[in-house]
Formats: sequence, structure tokens, C-alpha cells
Amino acid sequence: MLNVKEEKGCVLFKLRVLPRSSKNQVVGYYDDAVKIRLTAAPLEGKANEACRAFLADLLSVPRSRVEIVSGEASRNKLIKVAGISAQKVVQVFSAACGE
Repeated sequence: MLNVKEEKGCVLFKLRVLPRSSKNQVVGYYDDAVKIRLTAAPLEGKANEACRAFLADLLSVPRSRVEIVSGEASRNKLIKVAGISAQKVVQVFSAACGE
């Protein structure tokens, strides 16, 4: 189950990224994180930029509001999104996972 924390107008959640996939998509949950696939390779920050763009589109927020707080060199990331509620984040990921 996804663990989303809301603080000071931002939400924080964990993400598990699988780079070099056939398409960008949410595939489910991994422990307390959302698991996503990205087509970008994890070279020179391309997967991180693709991650920010994918999440911004999915959550309908500008890319500038999506920040990778930790895990830039890891598959496990902590994401911070400004200007969205925790309820909306849970709703979007639940819908993307088919729940």
C-alpha cells in the first residue's frame, strides 16, 4: 500500500523505477512505494528527467513542481510534489493500477 505524507503544501511518496522498459507506465506497488516503468536509460540523468515528466503528466502538475528528494542514483526514490493533495495522489495511482 502506498504511503503518502502531506506537509506544507507538498506531498512525499516513495517510488520504485524500472528503467529501459518498453513503455512508460505505472505497474503497481512495491512495498510502500509506487512501481513505474520508464523507457529512458539510467544514463546522465535521463531516467530521472523522464521520471519527473511522467509523474507531472500523470498527476496533472507542472514539471517544476516534481522533485526527486533522494535516490537520484537509485531505483528507489523519494518524490516531492507541490500543489497537490495526498488524496489526489492516492486516487491517481489507484486508478493507474486498476484499483
